[in-house]
Amino acid sequence: MNQVSRWAASALLAVTSAAWAEIPNPLRIATEGAYPPFNTVDANGQLAGFDVDIAKALCAEMKANCQLVAQDWDGIIPALVANKYDAIIASMSITDERKQTIDFTNKYYSNYLAVIAPTGGTKGPSDLNGKTVGAQRSTLASQWAEDNLMGRATIKLYDTQTAAYADLQAGRLDAMVSDIYPAMDWLSTVTGFQLAGEKIDINDQIGIGIRQNNNELKAAFNAAIDAIRANGVYAAINAKYFSADIY
Repeated sequence: MNQVSRWAASALLAVTSAAWAEIPNPLRIATEGAYPPFNTVDANGQLAGFDVDIAKALCAEMKANCQLVAQDWDGIIPALVANKYDAIIASMSITDERKQTIDFTNKYYSNYLAVIAPTGGTKGPSDLNGKTVGAQRSTLASQWAEDNLMGRATIKLYDTQTAAYADLQAGRLDAMVSDIYPAMDWLSTVTGFQLAGEKIDINDQIGIGIRQNNNELKAAFNAAIDAIRANGVYAAINAKYFSADIY
């Protein structure tokens, strides 16, 4: 390594170390706990899933003392703003509307939407006229449904993804709009339902939510995301849940 490279590496280490020195102790992280395979509560009552594993990996990379807590989706942003925790790692899409209230790190994965329907029923996103379509409230799936289906379909919104699945199984919905990876996870556990048509690309990037102007914590998370992508930790977590890289 030449002198310039040594200086650059030292400077990067100094900046990273300075940012990580500003990490709260404990660093309180909220997730929903009701959105498998990304976040759920396991048989032992412990938070688990892709989001949870990523949170733990980032905490290990930052050498942070982290506490993970479950928080209902509808209250997750207000509670962050009220300083009940320091970050949200809960498959939250980075949107301009949310940026008016909170800030985000760089993405830690990318998402698509999909329509789920009984096998042989709805053919896809363009075949929803006159149908009853469900989605989880306050998500990009519900926003897509309201933007694209209002006036031509009946839209039902649910507090949790699980409640929407239950109504779909009970026949109270003709179809459901969902993030594609949770949909695929659910479909692996049931019969008689399928992904209907092609996935819906909405350029959806998923980031860590933090309070506005918390630049030190944002820099620390971004550096840790880059680090686990580079050192193979991210790939190992990804492979535990998915057959393709979802970054």
